Amino acid sequence: MPVDLNGYWKMISNDNFEEYMKALDVNVAIRKIANLLKTDKDISVDGDHMVIKTLSTFKNYNMDFHVGKEFEEDLSGVDDRKCMTTISWEGDKLVCVQKGEKEGRGWTHWVEGDMLHLELRVCGVVCKQIFQKT
Repeated sequence: MPVDLNGYWKMISNDNFEEYMKALDVNVAIRKIANLLKTDKDISVDGDHMVIKTLSTFKNYNMDFHVGKEFEEDLSGVDDRKCMTTISWEGDKLVCVQKGEKEGRGWTHWVEGDMLHLELRVCGVVCKQIFQKT
């Protein structure tokens, strides 16, 4: 049974984000701003339907999807690419695979106690973020 990701989560750590953004070819001005932000996650789950909102004072990103169903993801405002995305449960981890211009792109969410972990991957670069449930 998948873990309950519902709730509001505040970022407490963000390791290797600058290198992750470089691997995505994010321009230097956006990288400088994004690296200073502490984003929050607002996650709602209703069966296989999920909405993950990434919130900050600079820009918000909403991801609305059904687990196990491939969809076209528009990453305008992130790195301005489109990719075919599939998100599925692998045990207690929510795993995203993003097929497009960048090799090995995706992420994994999992919970340990009251902490939400997020591992972002692209082109062999890994960024690790941790959020605490509020």
